[in-house]
Amino acid sequence: MSRIAKEPVIVPQGVEVTLDGQNVTIKSKKGQMVLNVHPLVGVSFENGELRVSQKEDSQESNMQSGTVRALLHNMVVGLDKGFEKTLKLVGVGYRAAVKGKVLNLVLGYSHPIDFELPEGVTAETPSQTDIVLKSFDKALLGQVAAKVRAFRAPEPYKGKGVRYADEIIHIKEAKKK
Repeated sequence: MSRIAKEPVIVPQGVEVTLDGQNVTIKSKKGQMVLNVHPLVGVSFENGELRVSQKEDSQESNMQSGTVRALLHNMVVGLDKGFEKTLKLVGVGYRAAVKGKVLNLVLGYSHPIDFELPEGVTAETPSQTDIVLKSFDKALLGQVAAKVRAFRAPEPYKGKGVRYADEIIHIKEAKKK
């Protein structure tokens, strides 16, 4: 069995788990998430632990069991503590502001960009050049952060654009005459 799938997922207090056939529902005060488990994988919930097992001895079942365990772990952690991603704006005149569920970005284009945040994702701007996105759904958070970054990806010569806070941009040397 996959090394990842052998580890149980510890479910903290305040997080409820419900098993219904191949569907796993996890609830907390932050929200609710449902995972439809692959047919080759079994899930059991006992003594505050979620355990993942293979239903047959095959390579696909082995791979799917590790994936299901990772997804369940992300759901439990997200509904308990939540996830956040930080983006930085680098460039003269680049700035961001949040107005309700709309992220307003000025990124050097002739017009400002108004990005509607999906349900379950919130944004904060501690400064004009920092954006903090928060959500209990890790996959949705990564997708929204990637969409915001795609509005003006960092360019390789000056490094201007929207980047993740921990991202390293390798600056290219300018062309020589």
